[in-house]
Amino acid sequence: MKFVNPYFLFALFTIAIPVIIHLFNFRRYRRILFSNVSFLKEIKQETQKKSKIKHFLILLARILTISSLVLAFAQPYIPLGAKVINKKGSVVSIYIDNSFSMQSIGKKGTLLEEAISKAKEIAESYKPADIFQLLTNDFEGKHQFYYTKEEFLQLLNEVAVSPSVKKLSEILTRQNDLFSTVKSKEKVSFIISDFSEMNFDFDKLKIDTSVYIHLIPLTANEKNNLFIDSCWYDTPVIQMGKQVQLSVLIKNISNEDAEKIPLKLVINGKQKSLASVDITAGSETEAKLSYTISEVGMQNAYVEIIDNPVVFDDKFYFSYEVAQKIKVLNICQSENIYINALFQNDSLIDYKILNINKLDYSSIPQSDFVIIDGIKTISSGLEKELLKYTMNGGTLAVFPGVEMDINSYNSFLNAMSAPVFQKLDTADTKVSKVNEEHKIFTDVFEKVSDDMDLPIVKSHYPLKSKTLSSDEKIMELQNGEPFILSYKYGKGNLYISSVPVDAEFSNFPKHAIFVPALYNMTLFSIPARKLFYTIGDDESIEVKKQDLSGDMTFKIRSSEKKFEIIPEHKNMDMQTYIYPHDQIKEAGNYIIKLGNNDIAGVSFNYNRNESVMKFETDEQISDEIKAATAKSESYKKIDVLDLKSKTVSKAIEEINQGVRLWKLFIFLSLVFIFAEIALLRYVRD
Repeated sequence: MKFVNPYFLFALFTIAIPVIIHLFNFRRYRRILFSNVSFLKEIKQETQKKSKIKHFLILLARILTISSLVLAFAQPYIPLGAKVINKKGSVVSIYIDNSFSMQSIGKKGTLLEEAISKAKEIAESYKPADIFQLLTNDFEGKHQFYYTKEEFLQLLNEVAVSPSVKKLSEILTRQNDLFSTVKSKEKVSFIISDFSEMNFDFDKLKIDTSVYIHLIPLTANEKNNLFIDSCWYDTPVIQMGKQVQLSVLIKNISNEDAEKIPLKLVINGKQKSLASVDITAGSETEAKLSYTISEVGMQNAYVEIIDNPVVFDDKFYFSYEVAQKIKVLNICQSENIYINALFQNDSLIDYKILNINKLDYSSIPQSDFVIIDGIKTISSGLEKELLKYTMNGGTLAVFPGVEMDINSYNSFLNAMSAPVFQKLDTADTKVSKVNEEHKIFTDVFEKVSDDMDLPIVKSHYPLKSKTLSSDEKIMELQNGEPFILSYKYGKGNLYISSVPVDAEFSNFPKHAIFVPALYNMTLFSIPARKLFYTIGDDESIEVKKQDLSGDMTFKIRSSEKKFEIIPEHKNMDMQTYIYPHDQIKEAGNYIIKLGNNDIAGVSFNYNRNESVMKFETDEQISDEIKAATAKSESYKKIDVLDLKSKTVSKAIEEINQGVRLWKLFIFLSLVFIFAEIALLRYVRD
């Protein structure tokens, strides 16, 4: 027990007054002589004994009366936890979880409405001189200031549901940043939320021991939800006229099975595919949607299910691009009939031949796939351009020359830390193994048998890998050496062949495996763009480098043209990086524009953390606090506000003032006064 006015306790010395009165107030008696006093002595002894008890009880009643009055004026209270009342006022930060899960229905409407109501009650429980901060998941600039009670209550009317999601550690860090600007006042934090398990990172909290933290959990009536978690294509290459399969991951967060849930795919406003999905309770399933690519260019799409009452996660947006042409550049000493035959008449390929003697370096970064075809020497200038091209995401295939300068080739390969060429080996051998798990041979073979016909090799340049090299054999010779290998460099891919594309070295150019090998290298040269982004993650969007002139700017526009922003952008090497910086708040398909030109499609979805309807209970949170407090005293100032048996205002009153006892002592003083009156009036000596 503690006291608001402890100096009043000095008044307890006034207890000495009734004690002194009782000790020194001796009564004078008159002596009367009787002939026989034996009987009177017995009466006198009995009367004196009763009188002493009565006087003692009166003294006790007066002492207790004075003590109760003194204690009442000292205002005793029982503090809650480690809290001590601060007379200098309070600074109060109230966080309201306004994420999508707060749209769930609770006892008094939606959880968000309930949270706003509780925030108002908290503010009303404080003094007019106290100052307040409002915090939501949006982390808006206006929420980084302190306000009076009236201003704070006005701000509460502006709180609305938001797609943003914040973890508990982020919230407390934000509150503590503003608390650090205040020195003398008492610092109090209130966290009002449904405390989703996905965002309750209690183990990562950074505790400020000067702040009292009160958690207020809210509970929804129902916690069931069916939602689309993500989607992806089974192949990274999407070609015109090809059939593709879209996988959609759907989760059922409930105790009931979901049967015959309709799932539809819409692309550019047209329904492309439809399926029916069954999902058992508490599980997930991958639904497959197949369709044929019938358009080139930018494709804006979404998949959708129907589920109530939580609907924000029933539609999942994505976008992709079907390339009109894949730009292939062949840098050669002289034209190669085998490569020309493969690419020249293909409508999907924009094929360009560049003679080494008339080299235009500007063509390299504009190409999707570059082939070094049998040139004698890789010059320092070409080496520099190829390194930059591959580092920034380009795909390069190196076929050695019949009479090549090994040193110039190896200088280039050493700069990449890639495998290098050795002296020509003229021993006859053959390809003995194909890596069917490599992406360029995906779906090429129905079955790989031991006696399969593979290329015969007459001469080759052995490839020697570096220590700890990350190269991967695509095709392997009988002696275990690589025939063709792949190597990852920067963001790009490098393919190295141990033989030229020449029939004198091997029958590879005439073999059936030549076409799928080189063609799939070309197809996979198209960089895989992200199908979708998540609102609030603040990721950069990567597109091909764009040159801006004059007052041209990038814009991100809603496909319905209802919304438009101007994002930040940076040009680095072969790429342009666009940063929306959390300006996109609504899920949907968007278009990146430069001037009047559409550069790319981009899609944003709401964070699915809010879809997993699993929440921390009061008991679970309390247990975690107890466990943390046992390890560190810094957690003593965190508690769960108990609102099951009391109102918010009552709970806040107890937080601010503890359990006040002055009324109890006033009542006791009255009891003791009446007890004294009763002793004086009804008890005779």
